[in-house]
Amino acid sequence: MTIKQLSVFLENKTGRINEVVRTLGANDINMHAFSMAETADFGILRLIVSDVDKAVEVLRSHDFAVMSTDVVCLSCENVPGSLAVILEYLAQEQIFIEYMYAFAQNDRANVVIKPNDLTHCLEVLQAHHCDILTKDRL
Repeated sequence: MTIKQLSVFLENKTGRINEVVRTLGANDINMHAFSMAETADFGILRLIVSDVDKAVEVLRSHDFAVMSTDVVCLSCENVPGSLAVILEYLAQEQIFIEYMYAFAQNDRANVVIKPNDLTHCLEVLQAHHCDILTKDRL
């Protein structure tokens, strides 16, 4: 139960993020979540979108470098400490989190995780009855 995340590689230049967002919007592709990371020379815009295949196609047709990656998205209570409990389950099983980002919606927090071992991560989360989201539940 993974979802696809897009990574768009952008040079650090004013307006580049807006070009991605404008391109997606013009093609009726909704962004459910995103995160921006940067280095000195470029940024990585990570996106969860409504239509992955269409987004890859239109972004590449506009000369954006795009990569698709499987990630885990889970939902937990939006209260202090709830994420710590879940991350402890993963740490006890030696699952390394390469990166993660989150977005809250009222009483729930949705967390996107890129673990080093996707299969084992899912097994651990399922064993602890964690609420793993599918694309249609975002």
